[in-house]
Amino acid sequence: MVPGETGPTGGPAMTDVLGTCTAWGHGTCVVVPDGKGSHEPVTIRIADIVSGKPVPPRPSTRHRVAPADAQRRALALWPDLETEPLGEWLLRSSRTSTARRANSVLAMEPSGVADDYERVVAHYESLGQRPIAAVLPGSAEDELFRGHDWVLESHDHDTVFELAGVAAARRALRGVPLPEAAVALDGDDGLVTAELRGHDGRVLATGVAACRDDWVGFRSIEVDPAERGRGLGLLVMAELLGWGAERGATTAYLQVLGDNAPAHRLYDGLGFVEHHRYRYLAAPR
Repeated sequence: MVPGETGPTGGPAMTDVLGTCTAWGHGTCVVVPDGKGSHEPVTIRIADIVSGKPVPPRPSTRHRVAPADAQRRALALWPDLETEPLGEWLLRSSRTSTARRANSVLAMEPSGVADDYERVVAHYESLGQRPIAAVLPGSAEDELFRGHDWVLESHDHDTVFELAGVAAARRALRGVPLPEAAVALDGDDGLVTAELRGHDGRVLATGVAACRDDWVGFRSIEVDPAERGRGLGLLVMAELLGWGAERGATTAYLQVLGDNAPAHRLYDGLGFVEHHRYRYLAAPR
């Protein structure tokens, strides 16, 4: 309520303030406004407040990206990937990789094509591959393929696509004691492989990163089972995050199985949070 002013209906004039309450007491409330314009604190008499409600923080820009768009950004991790659009779906195949991400149809929104299902089956059968689809759990696409008796491609849990701010992840690493070891990077400005070897030449840890636009993604972060618990995975991540930051990346992403507790603990500590989950369905044999 605005003291001393009259609204259009003849009653008291009303206004609102959207922001963060930083003080409440002694008859006043202090709010720092959000959004554009002035961010100078606004002091309001508690007696003039008609109503108020908590508003959850707005998701960051990176988390407002649709799952299908986030997945398309992750194609950078597979430089030899062959893709063919099928409406809004994407047929993916690779001559060098057997990974499901590189050999499945990305179907995370309506395709807009009448014969989408038949064309998916024909495409992968022409390549001599079992048709596989990456879908969001419970989506219309999930129901479509299951309606044709497709089943889970494996016994794996759903995959979690996670995002983090590059700067925040690097800050989180500053307080972590990392082993003194050299990580070798091999690649170009688009994709790089990290490798950490022991004194005997044995590969102890590896990882792959790809940078496109302002996103950097990671895959195959692996540590020799005999060397786990020493922080080698974090050391590889630190090197790859630095590589991405040098190329202007501000958003980091990775994908990990939902039941991989050790990996989730590692990535949670770097600030990665879930963006979406998806699963692979495969045609009946």
